[in-house]
Amino acid sequence: MRRKCAFIMIVFLLIMTALPIQSHAEQRNFSVSAQAAVLIEQESGRVLYGKREHEPQRIASITKIMTAILAIESGKMNELVQVSARARGTEGSSIYLQIGEKIRLEDLVYGLMLRSGNDAAVAIAEHVGGSLEGFVFMMNEKAEQIGMSNTLFQNPHGLDDHENHYSSAYDMAILTRYAMNNGQYREISSTKSHRAEGDNIRVWRNKNRLLTELYRYSTGGKTGFTKLAHRTLVSTATKDDMNLIAVTLNAPSDWHDHMNLFNWAFDAYSMETLVEKGIQQEIDDHFYKDHVYAPYSFDYPLSKTEQEALEKEITLFKPPTNAKMESYVPPRPVGKVELLLNNEMIGQVPLLFEPPEVEEKKGFWSRFLDLFSLTIGVRGID
Repeated sequence: MRRKCAFIMIVFLLIMTALPIQSHAEQRNFSVSAQAAVLIEQESGRVLYGKREHEPQRIASITKIMTAILAIESGKMNELVQVSARARGTEGSSIYLQIGEKIRLEDLVYGLMLRSGNDAAVAIAEHVGGSLEGFVFMMNEKAEQIGMSNTLFQNPHGLDDHENHYSSAYDMAILTRYAMNNGQYREISSTKSHRAEGDNIRVWRNKNRLLTELYRYSTGGKTGFTKLAHRTLVSTATKDDMNLIAVTLNAPSDWHDHMNLFNWAFDAYSMETLVEKGIQQEIDDHFYKDHVYAPYSFDYPLSKTEQEALEKEITLFKPPTNAKMESYVPPRPVGKVELLLNNEMIGQVPLLFEPPEVEEKKGFWSRFLDLFSLTIGVRGID
């Protein structure tokens, strides 16, 4: 009997050890109304919450995030756009453009993002892409470039005029993360109202109620609605150096979904610098001490429980023997820092052996080669 009890206790302890440990702060006390949703941290891209996040669905006017970033990247924001009959005749939400009127591309992007103007979307597409069809090709090219693997664009506005116009919550988060790296996009997305000068003077107020009235930490986003897609929403928020991106598709209560997700994540996670840029003080080896540095820092969102479970491993090439010291040329990189959470790698940073001021003068390809070396592995590491 004692043996049987001991066996049961051992099995119980093994099962409890195998279960994932979750802190109280990580537990959610709310439900998400959306059919599909995702919440990511912008810097790392870490998914903090997901619900059918990779499932392709109709996305309505959050399509316009792609239209906006392509317009901004075109370098034509100060050019005048002449409104065509096709743009003027676009159905749905409108900024009431007139045929033949001339308006700056920048103002069209404001009208696109703040008032969700479908006419603005077509005018932008024709000017930037040469035609609406040419612009749609650009949209899909960009989607492929940035890794939107469950997305197909058929128009620049998101109207239900094509059966196969779709994306996933995760893909739209990827797109927003990409767009938020552009300062002009961030400015437009976070604007509460805009005055457009030109042939006609217009003043637009942003439809995003999270930004204008509901949520103090909101930094922007894009609303959407069609009869088939129902309510869609992308929003961004910042608190205590943590930048979050939330996406909901077909969400009856999207404002509350986003606020609940943001508040939960801000409470459960904090941004931690896991690798400091510069000399790595943890290295005690006589040859490497005070000579090995990280070219950039690595920040990652972690809960309190995860901070305790984090493992950090530093790997370096064997230092040269005294006989080979004078002719020694350090490999590049000379090693790496690996960061593991529950035995899963969450990031790695190359370690270099040369003065930091030399590295700062190096360009994109130098950093690319460092990362490429990490990807294929450092030969001879011990």
